[in-house]
Amino acid sequence: MTPRELGYRWPAEWEPHAATWLSWPHKEASWPGKFEPVPGIFVEMVRALVPGERVEILAGDPVHADEVRALLRAGGVPLDRVGLHDVCTDDAWIRDHGPIFLRARDGSAAASPLLATDWGFNAWGRKYPPWERDDAVPPQVAQLVGAPVVSPGMILEGGSIDGDGEGTLLTTEACLLNPNRNPELDRATIEQRLRDHLGVERILWLGDGIVGDDTDGHVDDLTRFVAPGVVVTAVEDDPLDENYALLQENLKRLQHMQDAKGRRLEIISLPMPPAVVHEDTRLPASYANFYVGNAAVLVPVFGGTNDGRALDVLRSLFPDRRIVGIPATDLVWGLGACHCLTQQQPAA
Repeated sequence: MTPRELGYRWPAEWEPHAATWLSWPHKEASWPGKFEPVPGIFVEMVRALVPGERVEILAGDPVHADEVRALLRAGGVPLDRVGLHDVCTDDAWIRDHGPIFLRARDGSAAASPLLATDWGFNAWGRKYPPWERDDAVPPQVAQLVGAPVVSPGMILEGGSIDGDGEGTLLTTEACLLNPNRNPELDRATIEQRLRDHLGVERILWLGDGIVGDDTDGHVDDLTRFVAPGVVVTAVEDDPLDENYALLQENLKRLQHMQDAKGRRLEIISLPMPPAVVHEDTRLPASYANFYVGNAAVLVPVFGGTNDGRALDVLRSLFPDRRIVGIPATDLVWGLGACHCLTQQQPAA
C-alpha cells in the first residue's frame, strides 16, 4: 500500500516540528574562496532555532562532531537542545538529500505516527559528483528517529516542492520534467507518484526558476505557501532585470490556480533583492528561500534595499514567530540559502 492509502500526509512547514535537521558544511568546493564564513552562518541559524525546537545535525565523524560542538558552544548555543550524529554527507543541502517526513492523518490506522520517504538523489541532474553519501542519508535519519521508511522510486529534491498540508503541492515544470531527473517518467506518472507518496491531491505547476539557479528551477526560490490557500511569490519590480519576465509568467499562472479545497489562491508579493553577482556570476538570491521554524522564521538577507521590505512581509504573515534575517550574501555563493539547508521533522 502507498503512504496515501496507509493514511499519511505531508504536513505544512509551519505545523509543529519535533526538530530541524542540518547537514553541517564541510565541502569547501561548494563555496570556492568563501567557505570560511559559512560555519558561522550555520551557528546563527542554530541559535535562532533552538528556543523553539531541537536541532539535529549530521556532523560526519566524531572528530568533526567535536569541532561543531566547539563552534556552537562559542556561539552561545545551548547544547542540550542540539543532537550531533555520525552520519557522513557529501554536501550541506539537506533539504534536497534528506528524508521528507509524513505524518499520520488524525484518526488513521497508520502503524507509526511518522513515515520517512526516501526519494532518490542524483545531485540535481548528476551535476556535482560524488553524491552517494547524500543519497544514503534518508534511511539513516529515519533509523535515528525510529520511523519506518519507504522509497518511492523517483528522483526528487525537497526544494523542488512546497505544500500547504491540506493536499496541495506546488512545483515547477523546469525541474520535475527535466530529463536529467526521471527521463523514464512522464508528467502524469510523476503526478501520481507525488499523490501516492506524499498524500496530496492537487499538483500546481509553475514554469521556470530564477536566473542562476543550478537546480533547474526549485520552487523554494519562487513561491511558498504561508497558510492554507495563501502563497507568497517573488516578484521583480525592474522590467529590465533578467528575472522580471519569468516571475511575471509564474504570477499569471498563480492567478488562475485553485488549491485542493477549491479555493482561489490568495497571492502576496515578495520583493526580489537587487542582483547578487560574484565573479561575474548571477547568483540565485531570493527572499522566498526562508525557513519556518516553530518559534522563528529564518530569512536570507543580502544587505540590499529590499531586505526590510521582505522582512516586513513575512513578519505580517507569521506574527507569532520571530523573523530572523540570516546574512546570505556569502551563503548564496553556494547557490542556496536557508530553506535549502534545513529539513523539518514534524511533531508526531
